[in-house]
Formats: sequence, C-alpha cells, structure tokens
Amino acid sequence: MNQDRRNLLRDAAIEVLASAGGRGLTHRAVDAAAEVPVGTAKNYFPTREALLRAAAERCVEQYGQVAAQMTAAGPGPCDREELVGLFGGLLENVAGPGRPRMLAYFELRSEAARDPQLSAILDQIATDDFTGLELAQRAAGLPVTPQSAAIVTLALHGAILHLLVDTPSTLATTAAGLENLDHFARNLIGTVYPQNPDDRRHAQVQQ
Repeated sequence: MNQDRRNLLRDAAIEVLASAGGRGLTHRAVDAAAEVPVGTAKNYFPTREALLRAAAERCVEQYGQVAAQMTAAGPGPCDREELVGLFGGLLENVAGPGRPRMLAYFELRSEAARDPQLSAILDQIATDDFTGLELAQRAAGLPVTPQSAAIVTLALHGAILHLLVDTPSTLATTAAGLENLDHFARNLIGTVYPQNPDDRRHAQVQQ
C-alpha cells in the first residue's frame, strides 16, 4: 500500500480523535479529514480497532520525533537551567503544536483500557517517557533516584493534563502554577531537588 497515503490517513485519525474524541472516530470521518474518497480509510484499516492501532502507532512515531528534536543539540541538559529549558519546551509543545497529538493520545489511552493490543502500543510512550526524563535529570547532574525521577515525570504528566483541559485564564491553571511554564519547571526541579534547605520552602512560597 501507498505509505504516504497511509500516513495521511493516520494523521487524519489523530486529527479526528483530537477534535471529536474516540466516539467521533469513524472511517468516514477520517476520509473527510484526509480529503480522500469515501472508503479509503476502510481499505487501509478495515476495522475500527485497526484504525485505532494505526493512530496509536503514529502517536508513538510523533513522540519519537519530538523527543529527537528536544535532544538534537546534544546528549542532554548539562545543568539545572538547561533542564528547566527542556521541561519548559516540552510543556510549550503540548500547549501549542503538540496539542492535537496529546489529545489524541489520551483518547487512545481511554480506548486502551479495553484493548490490550492498543495498550501494548501506547506503553512504549509511557516507558520511554519515564526512562528519557530520568536520563535528562541525571545528565543535569541532579541527585536522582528512581523515586525522585518518577515524581518529576508524574508531575509533568499532571501539568500536561491541565494544559490540555484548561485555558491560560482558568483558576485551575493559576492554582497549578502553569501561567509561566519555565517558572513551573524551575519550581518543580527546585522542590524535588533543593540545592539548599531554603530552596524547598522558597519554591513552595513561589507557588
């Protein structure tokens, strides 16, 4: 089959998931989003399950592309400030060009609760995320433990959910400290890895 056409349909499936949710994902909706003749998506992905898994595979590929762009400058952040920049950039991507992909990802995660094969595809993102973010923290010279690395990753995941659901003016965004994403990243790192006994208290006051 034509790989370019296949990618077009997979990208269209992500677009539909992001705009209409899991219930809106149909072959006709994907055909319309891709601007191809009716029946094209069904020809490439005969069942809804196949369509969902194709979208999940595309999400994994796009995640890898974003991760590669973030690390293109070198092996990883060399200090706290570079780590702040990395985390802030990741969150800015979610709030901006990466928003459709992340919305689609969470829709797929919901579907994966009932589809082990879909879950297995998406697990690669979760595994790579925990591993990659831990390596970034280690590269920055922080006193990393598996527990501290997981806390940072889970906090970033929580921030992502707020960025997807809330607007910059909502009270939840303000309560989460997400008006300034670099500031949020700096407070997160300073709270989990205080440089001196006063850092943790200072981060709490800033929040």
